[in-house]
Amino acid sequence: MTNMEQQITATRTTARRTGRAVTVAAGAASALILWAVNDPWGGIDLAVRQGGTVQHIGPVAVAATALIAGLAAWGLLALLERTVRRPTRTYRVIASIVLALSLLGPLGGVGLSSKLVLLAMHLTVGAILIIGLPRYRAHG
Repeated sequence: MTNMEQQITATRTTARRTGRAVTVAAGAASALILWAVNDPWGGIDLAVRQGGTVQHIGPVAVAATALIAGLAAWGLLALLERTVRRPTRTYRVIASIVLALSLLGPLGGVGLSSKLVLLAMHLTVGAILIIGLPRYRAHG
């Protein structure tokens, strides 16, 4: 590989990583926006029942959960790009199944409003990750 080819490869790799990092951050930011619009400003107490207790959902939990989901999705996509013939398709199928399963979590929300906001958070972050991460494909 020539020096020019190495530079092009490095530039593409940097662009792909940057794009994916921005996508993960956008997922977390979207969840935080939904939290801010509905919890403190909208007066909806975002809370879930866990066992016998009610746990309020704050901005740190929202951001951390979205970031962890985003990084896990990124890792899955990177692994699939190295191991399967159709990584984007496989990623989107797996990620959609995980998103569908994750929608069970908001059912533990306290009150209909809380459940709806939590569902919206899950769907928003999931859509951003499912659509956005594969846009930055490895070129070879």
